[in-house]
Amino acid sequence: MTIKRIDTNHRMSKVVIHGNVAHLSGLVGDDLYASTTDQTNQILVHIDDYLAQAGTDKSKLLTAQIWLDDIRKFDEMNVAWDAWLSPGNSPTRACVESRMANPGIFVEILVTAAID
Repeated sequence: MTIKRIDTNHRMSKVVIHGNVAHLSGLVGDDLYASTTDQTNQILVHIDDYLAQAGTDKSKLLTAQIWLDDIRKFDEMNVAWDAWLSPGNSPTRACVESRMANPGIFVEILVTAAID
């Protein structure tokens, strides 16, 4: 089976497609220190874009992994997540608190999706 990589550099790819599954890397927002809800919205725009490049969309999500710099921001993140999610197509999901690589990053999201 062929492996396709999208937006690749020496360290990582933003998307790796193998078989009928698109694996997205952990994505963060563009605006450091924006609110958790705003950063989540920025990430979801990127996810939509990368899923489209992979030939799929959020209705085909399989899994989501979400890291928050502070678990007390769980509800703020979910405001954006719940509004974005394709109704009836919720993926499996884990959400945990984690120290981020940059103190201005409040949320990071990784997803996988099926490709028809």
